[in-house]
Amino acid sequence: MKKRNVMKKFFALAATAALCLSLAACSDPSAQNTQQSQEGEDSQPPASSAGEENTPAGESYQVAIIKQMDHASLDEIAAAIEARLDEIAAENGVTIEYTTTSGQGDQTILKQLADQAIADGVDAIIPIATTAAQVAAVSAEDSQTPVVYAAISYPETANLTGIDYVTGTSDALDTQLILDMMLAQDPDVASVGLLYSLSEPNSEVPIAEAKEYLDGKGISYIEQTAATNDEVIAAASALVAAGVDAIFTPTDNIIMAAELAIYEDLADAGIPHYTGADSFVRNGAFAACGVNYTNLGAQTADLAYQAITQGMDSMEEVYQLPGDTITVNTETAGALGADYSMFEGMAANLVEVTTTKE
Repeated sequence: MKKRNVMKKFFALAATAALCLSLAACSDPSAQNTQQSQEGEDSQPPASSAGEENTPAGESYQVAIIKQMDHASLDEIAAAIEARLDEIAAENGVTIEYTTTSGQGDQTILKQLADQAIADGVDAIIPIATTAAQVAAVSAEDSQTPVVYAAISYPETANLTGIDYVTGTSDALDTQLILDMMLAQDPDVASVGLLYSLSEPNSEVPIAEAKEYLDGKGISYIEQTAATNDEVIAAASALVAAGVDAIFTPTDNIIMAAELAIYEDLADAGIPHYTGADSFVRNGAFAACGVNYTNLGAQTADLAYQAITQGMDSMEEVYQLPGDTITVNTETAGALGADYSMFEGMAANLVEVTTTKE
């Protein structure tokens, strides 16, 4: 893997104190979920699907998992990473200790968590979501501790490419396919709401792609942006008042954290919400097409173990996962009176879910 050395402080940590301060789901930043998985030193490790077959039994590793904030998608990824690390430890007869923390959408907290991980001498940091990864990359610059991120839609846009000690999994959207779903379900869509946060790098590219797509179809669009739960609620209300026919949101963590607060109003207004992640749909949005986050978390754990045991020279710059799963909320579909049979065959998988209020 050829990479250039990171440019000193390749980005400035801009103040974003407003980022998600109102998230009701956020936990105490000092709280940590610490777990350990191990096999006895005398056990013979089988070959590991994580790619390391010669790791001596009895070795011990420390991993810091840092979520950008608490919400369904990032929680699902973190749980999958933890589960896969446990499996890797058992398969290889090693000990993997990990802590899982949340930055609560606050860069100051994220920096504290990343700096503490470096001070603790962890063997790898697994940041989940873009801001967490950017902060971890800066914290690890001097130590060159492997940073193996999860769920960064556009690593190049986020300045996370070309760095010797950084790699990870990408959940970049097929924006056109999601909008094709929108028009397949309702060919008469004339106005689309674009609901996103200006502070989310994950939204920059797909929103630009959505505008280009809609312009090409002669469909008007209205943009509403938000940075807090209350602003998301107000933005969604504005789109309802504007009478849009549908709403599109990419894999935007700010909007995702507030989905439970807006989905009923959108459904009552007859407005389907199309998104880039199944977690939105599990929290009430109508439909999404994107990556399976449990699979993404497991692969990220595999990559972290590879980075620890084989070194970063064995790694690719980015690992792109296929966004091949359409997820539909059947309860929301019923409330909308929406047929979604046309989604069959538009992607590799079609999954039906109901609303989980968590």
